[in-house]
Amino acid sequence: MTSLAGALRGQRAPDFSLPSGPDRHITLAQFHGAPVVLAFYPADWSPVCSDQMALYQAVMPEFTRYGATVLGISVDGVWCHRAFAEDRGISFPLLSDFEPKGEVARRYHSYRLPDGVAERALFVLDRDGYVAWSHIYPPHTNPGADGILHALEALTHERQAVV
Repeated sequence: MTSLAGALRGQRAPDFSLPSGPDRHITLAQFHGAPVVLAFYPADWSPVCSDQMALYQAVMPEFTRYGATVLGISVDGVWCHRAFAEDRGISFPLLSDFEPKGEVARRYHSYRLPDGVAERALFVLDRDGYVAWSHIYPPHTNPGADGILHALEALTHERQAVV
């Protein structure tokens, strides 16, 4: 799928602070020094999103092997995220890009107008906070984890080549 998300490759990822619960916020900057996977998705509870987030939970040991943190981001509210995570057994943070609606998704060129939801978009950030890989998928397609894992593997090889 053609998008502007690829335009961010090689650039510093836009920083953000989003709620991860009723009284908690997560900033992208707090993960500096380790790879980060940003998984924008349209909505909690939709069949494809449910499968996608459950898959990332299931392959979490692989993400952890690369030292990567996974952050799910949608425009749903924190209470919706909490219920969704509890029901699906998701332990990684689900961040609420609720208000102003989709502001972070817009900064990542991953907001779907006129639907008012995030695109199904993936970003892999390197240890220095630069976008190493990104892709936007059709809304009804589960992107799986292969693209993410290949990008994390490439980061590992790049880092080893520098050392």
